[in-house]
Amino acid sequence: MIIGIGVDVVDVPRFAASLERTSGMVDRLFTAVEQVTDVGARRTETSLAARFAAKEAVAKALGAPRGLEWHDCEVVGDSDGRPWLRLSGTVAAQAAGQGIDRWHLSLTHDGDIAVAYVVAESS
Repeated sequence: MIIGIGVDVVDVPRFAASLERTSGMVDRLFTAVEQVTDVGARRTETSLAARFAAKEAVAKALGAPRGLEWHDCEVVGDSDGRPWLRLSGTVAAQAAGQGIDRWHLSLTHDGDIAVAYVVAESS
């Protein structure tokens, strides 16, 4: 059963400008794992924007509760590069409290736009 859905759109140039303007923002929003690709290269602003959109979409799927920590929702890839979510702490607790035990995530970007779509399910 679907418990919640979330979608978020990020303007990549505006997001990149925020990262450049605000010291430490990358570390505040993203874990060390999220900041690099599976081969250890630094992620582009477009890739980070899509991951930021995913975190926002997760919050929306949960009903946007207060107190969620950015690092408690991590966007990681499987061996084929497919993105999925690793939840911990505040985000995992909210999901468990709502009976959510399965997540679906889709990321895309084109030009100056990055989009994430999330579906939260309960078995």
